[in-house]
Amino acid sequence: MQKLFITFLSILISGFSFAQVKKDTLKTEEIVVEKPYTPTISDAFKIKTNPSLENVTNFSKEKVNYSIFSIPVASTFTPTKGKAQNIARAPKERIFQNYVTAGFGTFKSPLFEAFIHSGDERYNDFGLFLKHESSEGGVEDSQLDDNFSNTRIDLFYKQYDRFYNWQVNAGVQRKLYNYYGLPENNVFDETFLSTIDEKQIYKTIYAGGKIDFEDGIFKSATAELVNFSDNFNSNEIHLLAKPTIEFPISTELISSEFVVEIVTGKFQQEYDTTTNLKHSFINLGASPNFEVLRENLTVNLGAKIYYSNDLERKINKFFAYPNVSASFKVVDDIFILLAGVNGDLIQNTYSSFANENPYISPTLNILQTDKQYNAFVGAKGKIASNIGFNFNVSHSNEYNKPLFIQNQTKTDGTVATSESYQAGNSFSVIYDDIKTLNFFGEISIEASKEFNFSTTINYANYSTANELEAWNLPSLTATISGDFHKNKWFAGAKLFYRGETKDYVIPYNLPSVNGAVVSNKSYIDLNLNGGYNFTDRLTAFAKINNALGNKYHQFNNYQVQSLQALAGITYKFDL
Repeated sequence: MQKLFITFLSILISGFSFAQVKKDTLKTEEIVVEKPYTPTISDAFKIKTNPSLENVTNFSKEKVNYSIFSIPVASTFTPTKGKAQNIARAPKERIFQNYVTAGFGTFKSPLFEAFIHSGDERYNDFGLFLKHESSEGGVEDSQLDDNFSNTRIDLFYKQYDRFYNWQVNAGVQRKLYNYYGLPENNVFDETFLSTIDEKQIYKTIYAGGKIDFEDGIFKSATAELVNFSDNFNSNEIHLLAKPTIEFPISTELISSEFVVEIVTGKFQQEYDTTTNLKHSFINLGASPNFEVLRENLTVNLGAKIYYSNDLERKINKFFAYPNVSASFKVVDDIFILLAGVNGDLIQNTYSSFANENPYISPTLNILQTDKQYNAFVGAKGKIASNIGFNFNVSHSNEYNKPLFIQNQTKTDGTVATSESYQAGNSFSVIYDDIKTLNFFGEISIEASKEFNFSTTINYANYSTANELEAWNLPSLTATISGDFHKNKWFAGAKLFYRGETKDYVIPYNLPSVNGAVVSNKSYIDLNLNGGYNFTDRLTAFAKINNALGNKYHQFNNYQVQSLQALAGITYKFDL
């Protein structure tokens, strides 16, 4: 037995040693088995046997008897049938299609205005608008005539068709001003004053039209031709056409407005010489836009591209500007964030300058303004259901931004001038590269159905490249307005604030380096209006302008009229 145990132990030790020395020759391989998945559904089956219930005990239902113990109660209530309650409705306001307004005010200021049209609103409409307002002047201490008048007549015809609507317009306008703003530090003798014909008359003749399509890629088009002239044989022709296309792609919208603009004009002379001045421009542009609409987000991705040819200077250029904006509704219409950046090529014209400052001399150098960009960010919404707000901050960069500056006088008060606007009583236009940081805020309050209130404020910080100041541009402007109406009464008030502006004045017969910066003081102007509606047709009204009676200056040497009052009536009717 002992030998058998020893022999077994020896064989075990030898086998273990051999296992330690001999190498494993078994190879490992990866086998991938692929089989398509073929799901099956087994047949449904029902349980064919019912469970057996044991120890079932049936209980008999007990009979329950109910009884009511009635007690009579005295009551004085007698029910009656319900009736529908009538709602008092306010009488529906009748809207008349035509009106005539006439009034008269201080400084011998007549007012007449009328809008008359007739037609079938389903097929066509034609009519005219007529307005005349004037004043005999009354500016204190003015040595020249300071009367004013504005007469305008507009005609139109509209045609409504199944697939498109079109309209044509034509009109004329005549504005009379006077170069009455003589320098206050000069003494002008009667002989000199008698030689001045201070009148300046601006005349406008225009014709144009538009067409709107209901369907198709071509959405609309507008065109207008304007002839603008003055009392000094200046003339300018301005043609502007803008076709628009629009088509959807999936849920988005792509549109583009094209621009064809031609401006040509001339002035009889320069301010310092008798050489005439001419300007001619051709502008061709396109502004494609891709609009993305989501639940709370609206994004407009676009650009503006122009080809411009300055025919007089033999200069042609291409311009490209961004036109991108986005709005995001953080909380529905309560709080909306706004941001964007845009730019544009602004075609300045004699007509646009005269509308902004009627006391410019007809000796202007007309250039284009290259508004390279205007980047902005802001927010709008409602603080409460009746209180709205709108705030934004922006930064812009403009090349050749126009500035009004006073022309140097060519007289000391006794030396005669060849033109009436050469006595330090007119303005020219100069250009500078200006960067502007702007803050704007607006709050509107609907206090009740009868009263609403709004206020705005605008602050601008100008950085000029060449000029000492941004001439005649205020840094701060603000308005406060309110309107009230109840029953047949209505009233309103508007308060304007315009901050201080600067101008550069060069004395007579001195070089420009001897000029001085002068300040045009800030001012407040309060305008009031009110009236009473006798009937749906007849209304009496009254207006008071410059109610505070401030003798401020819109431009250097140009004082305005003091308190002005006007009253009149308006009659509405249908043809």
